[in-house]
Amino acid sequence: MTKKEIVDSVYDRTTLNKKEASTALDAIISSITSSLAGGEKVEIRNFCSFTVRERSSHISRNPRSGQRIQVPPKKVPYFRPGKKLKEMVNYKETESIDTKNINNANSSYISSLRSL
Repeated sequence: MTKKEIVDSVYDRTTLNKKEASTALDAIISSITSSLAGGEKVEIRNFCSFTVRERSSHISRNPRSGQRIQVPPKKVPYFRPGKKLKEMVNYKETESIDTKNINNANSSYISSLRSL
């Protein structure tokens, strides 16, 4: 799914127009990015959490030349899915996901955001 498809999905499920949906998505991505850059943990209950992990320096090998290279330490973003997301991804074909309740929860959440 691309960013455009996400914006289209938000547009279809809410009363936002496409420009507002795109702006909202950009704001969410920007907030998550700036929080992670500041070393904070981002948690979206029942969906996922994002954290920053530090990788230590290590020696690696260039696959072409076989030369050893010192790789410096770095920070990388880490995504961890929430319990409900795991359940929705792994549901059995005989079961069904109650999309009506999911959409109702989303629209009430969006309504609460608009009041801010």
